Parts: sequence; C-alpha cells; structure tokens
Amino acid sequence: MARRYKGLPKRQRLVGLWLLLSGISLFGGALFATWLDSLFTPQGIARWVLWLGCFSGGATIFLVGLLLERQLFTPLRHLQVQLARLVANPDARDDYPPEGWLRSLGPDLTRIREAWRTDRGLLATAHADGARSAARIRQELEILLQVIDMPLLLCDHHRRLLLFNHAAESLFEGHNGLGLGKRLDALLPVASLQDALAQIPDDGTPREVLVPCDERWLRAVLRRVPGSNGETLLTLTDTTASWTSEMGVRTELVDTLPLLRRHSAGLSSSADALTHLHHGSASSELQQRLERVVAEESQALGEGIERLSKLIDEMQRHGERLAPLWSNDLWNALNEYHACEGRRVVPIGMPAWLKGDATGLLVLLASLLAHLARHVDQTELEGEVCLGNKRVYLDLIWRGAPLGERALAEWQSERLESLPLAPRVADVLRQHASDAWSLSDPDGGHARLRLPLPAMDRVGAPRAQLPPRPEFHDFGIADLPPPDAELAARSLRSLEVVAFDTETTGLELRRGDTVISIGACRVVNQRLLASDIFDIRVDPERPIPPASTAIHGLRDADVAGAPPLAVALPRFRDYIGDAVILAHNAAFDLLAIQPPGGGVDFDMPVLDTLLLSRALDEAIDGHDLDTLAERYGLTVPPGARHTALGDARVTAELWLSLLPRLEARGIETLQEALLLQASAFDKEDASA
Repeated sequence: MARRYKGLPKRQRLVGLWLLLSGISLFGGALFATWLDSLFTPQGIARWVLWLGCFSGGATIFLVGLLLERQLFTPLRHLQVQLARLVANPDARDDYPPEGWLRSLGPDLTRIREAWRTDRGLLATAHADGARSAARIRQELEILLQVIDMPLLLCDHHRRLLLFNHAAESLFEGHNGLGLGKRLDALLPVASLQDALAQIPDDGTPREVLVPCDERWLRAVLRRVPGSNGETLLTLTDTTASWTSEMGVRTELVDTLPLLRRHSAGLSSSADALTHLHHGSASSELQQRLERVVAEESQALGEGIERLSKLIDEMQRHGERLAPLWSNDLWNALNEYHACEGRRVVPIGMPAWLKGDATGLLVLLASLLAHLARHVDQTELEGEVCLGNKRVYLDLIWRGAPLGERALAEWQSERLESLPLAPRVADVLRQHASDAWSLSDPDGGHARLRLPLPAMDRVGAPRAQLPPRPEFHDFGIADLPPPDAELAARSLRSLEVVAFDTETTGLELRRGDTVISIGACRVVNQRLLASDIFDIRVDPERPIPPASTAIHGLRDADVAGAPPLAVALPRFRDYIGDAVILAHNAAFDLLAIQPPGGGVDFDMPVLDTLLLSRALDEAIDGHDLDTLAERYGLTVPPGARHTALGDARVTAELWLSLLPRLEARGIETLQEALLLQASAFDKEDASA
C-alpha cells in the first residue's frame, strides 16, 4: 500500500513552534525575573545580571532558531527543490546552489550533475546512428501518410489504433473516436467487422466488408500485417454514392425499362389493329376502344421516358466521378494550367462548393478559354459562382457581346484530346447533366458564358491543410497492457490520461456559477498528443461578471451561440472514452462538470496534480499551477494561461514531470497514486 512520504515539516509549523518556544521562554524568564527581583531586591549591576540571566534562555532559543533557519532549514528546502527538478528533468537549470552549512556539498552536487549529463551524452552518442536512421524512417513515413489519399487505419490485436493518416482524419472529421490508443469500437461498429477480423489470414491476404458509419457506407479492406503481433491494416473507401446508385437510381432504371417495353408493345399492337380496322368493316365501338388504348399507352410511354430522363440525370449527378469541388480551387488550377499562355481567370463574388469531375471540368474550361480567345480580345476574364435551385452556375465573364449559338455549337463539338477516348465538350457537359449558354449582363457592357453544375449541401471553405505532425502513429501502444486489464493495477506510464480544465463565470459553483469553457488534451504512452484536443465554449445562460472576464478574458459575446452545458458535457464524456482524467485542483473542476441534474456521470478515476505535488513535497511551499510550472521549467505560451485548453496542456506536462518522481518513491500503479494523493486531501479541498 502506498504511504505518504514526508520530508521536512512545513516551514510554517517550524516557525510557529520556534516562536512559541521563544515566547514561552521569554515570558517565563520575565515572570522568574520579577519573582527574584521582588524576593532579593538586587541593586545596580546585580539587578541587570538577574534580568539578563532570566531572559537568556528565551533569547538563546530565538537566536538558535534564527541561525538554524538561515543556515540549515532554508538550504535544505532549496536542495529539495533542486533535486526534485533534477529528477523530473536532468537538464533543469541550477537556481539553488548549496548554501549555508550545506555549501560544502556544492562541488559534490555539481560533480554528480555533470557525471549524469556526461553519461546521458555518451548514451546519446552511442545511439546517434540508430536515432538518425529512425528519424529518417519516421519522417518518410509521415510524408507518405500525408500524401496517401486513401484513409488508413492500423490497429493492434486489442483493436487499439496505432496509426492513421490525414485522409482518415478528413473522413472522420469531428468524430471523437479517432485518436492514437483509442479502440476501433469507438470509431466503427465492430459488430460488422467481428467475423472479418477473426478470419483474416496471416499472410496478408485481404478481406473486404461493407461497414455502416453514421449515414455513410464504407468499404473496408482488412489485411493482417505479416510477421506482426496480430496487427491489422484497414483501408477505407466511402462507397455511399456508389451504393446509393446501385440500390437506388440504377434499380429504378432496371424496373422502368420493362414498363417502357410493355407500353411500347401495347402501343405497337394497338396501332396495327387500327391499321387493319381502316381496311376492314369493324364497329366504331372497337375503334374507339383501340384509340383509347393508343392514347393511354402513348401517355404512359411519355411519362416513362420523362422518368427515364430524370433517372439518367440523377445518375449523372451522383456519378462516382463527380466529386466535391471548391470553386476557388478550380479557378486556381485553371490559372496554373494556362500560366504559360498568359490567360487568367480572376475569381469574384462568393466561392461555393459544386460537384464535378475535376479533370474533365479543368480540360473543358481550358478549351473554353482557348475558344474565347478567338472571339474575345482579353487575356484576363472574371470567374463567378452563382447559386441556383439545386444547381451552381459557373460563369466566365468578359467585356463585350455574348457568344452566338453558332460559336457555342462549334465549341461543344470540339474533341478534348487530352481526356481518355477524346470525348466532345458536349459529352463532358452531358456527364454533368449540364448545358452551356451565353447571355448579356444587365450593365450592357459585359457578357458571360454560363455552365450549370450539380450543387453541394456543404458550406464553408475547405479546411486548411494540416501541418506535418508526429502524432499519426505510435507503435509502442501495441506493447501496453490489454485495455480490459484491471485499471487499478495498470502502471502509471501505460495509462491513457485526459488532462482537462474549465473556465467558469465565478468560483461560487454551488451558488449559480457555471462553466463557460472546457479544454482537454490526451496523453498516450507517455506522449502529449498536441493535436488530439477538446476545446469548446459553453453558453452559461447568464451574464459573465467583469471580475471573471479579467481572469480568463471571455465575454458574453465570446460565448454567444455556443452550445449549453447540457450539450457540451456529453461531447466531453465521449472524448474522454476509457481514459483516466487529470486536473489541477480536480475537486473544483469535477464540481463544475457535474452540476445538479447534469445527467452525465464522470465515474472514471481522477488524478490531481495539486494533491500529488503536495504529497511529494509537503515541506515545500507553493503548489499552484504557476509555481509548479516555474519549479519544473514548464513553458507556458503567451496568452495560454487561464484558458481552459492552455491550463489543461500545462497540467498534462506537469503530470509527465511528476512521473519519474513518483516512480523514484515506488509509486508505480494507478492504485498507489490514488492512495498517495488521498493522503494529501484536506477539508479545504473538500469545500472547493
């Protein structure tokens, strides 16, 4: 069982005891001197000697205590701080050289420190070649992960994610189940993958399975990595459009064709019968019936053809080659395509999403620019996107008159030789269920050529390309204990930890103050994942006091439109998953995220860096986050302090600095750490 490790008594206790003994001694000496003075009534020097002798005990205690505090106890505390800093970080700066009666330890401590650094330098040199090779391989792997367009996931035999790439991050954008060390169960319905995962051959032979994910269908190709410890590679493809086309539009098309054939056969038979009637002597009643049949079949045939046209249009609109495109990206690609020819399109107006075959549209627009060059004496045209009803109008604008029908017909008949099978412009337009026409602008001085294209429900600009980062893979996760292992017995280094912090409207949580911001980050396999974060603002549904704004900087306008706490808390709980949570002064933050009637249980183990630091260094003053960050040399970016996410990151870094100190005292499991921090919990914390 973990016990609380005590060093020096707290400075306040020593000072209090010292002053108490000094006071008692001085007061006793005064009483004794008064009694002796009244008993013997000495005069002159004898009286001074009597009073000085009676006060000498108290004065001696006071002076000895002052000497010990300055020459021994203060240097011991400084030595304790420096040793704690060295254990957490051997390269920490030396702010407290030995002083007082410990000054002679200075050379020895310096020698130990230099020897420690020398040994670490020799070890680093011995592994330099291997480290350089590993760094090169890692860099190449990260580059490959960024450029591969197909979403990739690699999981171990416990179905924990060891690797994913940018494409997977884009596919599961906003999904809390994606992250290193997280279970595949949280990302995909494993019930759909269970049989396939169990039956994958060890030789790398692929197995395919169709997996539902929210409102999409994903085609997953599973391969066991040969020679590994049961690791599985998943490549994913979004087949929603293809599956919808196969089971929706194409099925309707297959069902429609027999009806058209039947109506056509009925119409042909009725027409033949009418032809024979004109040459024979049949009753007028039979003729009317046949004419009615012809009319009905003709109408049904016309409706069927109209439906067939709509189905074909739908197939073209949802074709697999028609992908989401951002209009500004299309204009930029077109300008790069024509850079050597000096022609350029300047985007105007608001950009928008559309659906199209990027390669086909690019070649088509390049052909259009070349065709316009023969009719319009301009090298710079304007490009505009106008939103219509389920369509996006892609317009090229120039000064002058619109193109005539003949010029448009000539352009649409041109062959696009750079595309496979050299289709005509009209064929590419037909692929997009589109047409082209030219019209004059209302100002009379400009004209435009308009291409209607399928619209997208998506809004907002595409997300900026993520910078390279080393958090797409961590193969060391495969060496961690199984996820279903007893959590209390897990080693501290193997824990998945979510460090979090909250900002509130005030400190009176039991009197109406509430959360306005939650920030969190994740530590997996002793690594702080800088990009695996949770950061959300919360509408407190009450004004934020100016005194609170002065601390965290958040105003009413900053949280306007943010989700309420009832919506934010389930999202935060999903982000935590099966992790242990970590906070600094956790009693306050736990009370903040568990308001009365909150409806979300945070029943996982909780680690508190405040209590752990207090238990490790009871004699050292200052366990607030700023003091500990200074003590352990943690860097706090400007403006990050007193923000929920910034404080959560500092808390996570503090946890990593406390780990070696806990292990040095034999605290290696979660259960032992919880017992240790419980020993430092007091009534002040309970009333937070």
